[in-house]
Amino acid sequence: MSSGPQLSPTQRVRQLLRPIARRVGLASPEGAWWELGFKPWVKPKTITTAVAVCNICHWSGDEFIGPYHTEMATCPRCGSVARDRFLLFCFLSRRGYVKNLRVLETSPRMGAGYRSMMRRYFKYTASDYDLSAHEGDIQIDLQAMALPDSSIDILLTPHVLEHVPDTEKALSEIYRVLAPGGRMYLQVPLCYGSTQVPSTPEFHADNTPVFFNFGWDLTEQLRLAGFTTTVLVTQDFADILSHVTECPTSNGDGFNVEDLVAMGRPTDSSPVADKHIAKVFGFLPAYHYATWECIKPN
Repeated sequence: MSSGPQLSPTQRVRQLLRPIARRVGLASPEGAWWELGFKPWVKPKTITTAVAVCNICHWSGDEFIGPYHTEMATCPRCGSVARDRFLLFCFLSRRGYVKNLRVLETSPRMGAGYRSMMRRYFKYTASDYDLSAHEGDIQIDLQAMALPDSSIDILLTPHVLEHVPDTEKALSEIYRVLAPGGRMYLQVPLCYGSTQVPSTPEFHADNTPVFFNFGWDLTEQLRLAGFTTTVLVTQDFADILSHVTECPTSNGDGFNVEDLVAMGRPTDSSPVADKHIAKVFGFLPAYHYATWECIKPN
């Protein structure tokens, strides 16, 4: 039996699907797609007719590449996976497009094309703690951000906070660098109802250690840090949390659905994507999608 580090549920799914990804060219997004000029805050024209639509590059077709999963359902044009699309959808549907917003994104999963698109519309900077992992523009430790007070308007931080040892310190630093009225759109793998500390060493991609598997109680941590906080979900997930629709059963995808529903607080969440939008943009299964909107008061 191997004595290597324990893989997270997300990493196990990636490992199983990697051979499929190679066969379909999943790691090779269509060249220069960002030069087509589609605006990610504008509703794609094919939203009412196509089966699958990307809200980032406006590709449309019969299906995404790979199964419905937050780490899959890949756009064949820009290479976005479902959680990439949901993060940007949450930001732009809630904040709207404002020219020259100062946007910082920590460890963006998407590459040069996506960053070129973002720089067209925003004062956009990509950061990472380990520059060998995501090739950010700047190096940033969320626990000690080398940025002036009130220097950014929007922070996009997907699947990073679980890798930071001191959550309280990181949230304090984020609060400091956000301008009054600024917003953070935060994603973490939400697989359990309450926060857990891994009992054995756990790693995500690039051998990045996991310090916390966050649950719904992250909302209270964010509020204690000073943020006005709402968890953004799809209408389908909101209905499940409110017991309007039946709780689905766990299917081996790494999400403890019963625990998520039992510990969920419907009053802390708000639906941002209706059933049709969620389906065509690939935000399925519903319980995979939650983004924390954290606003620094004026």
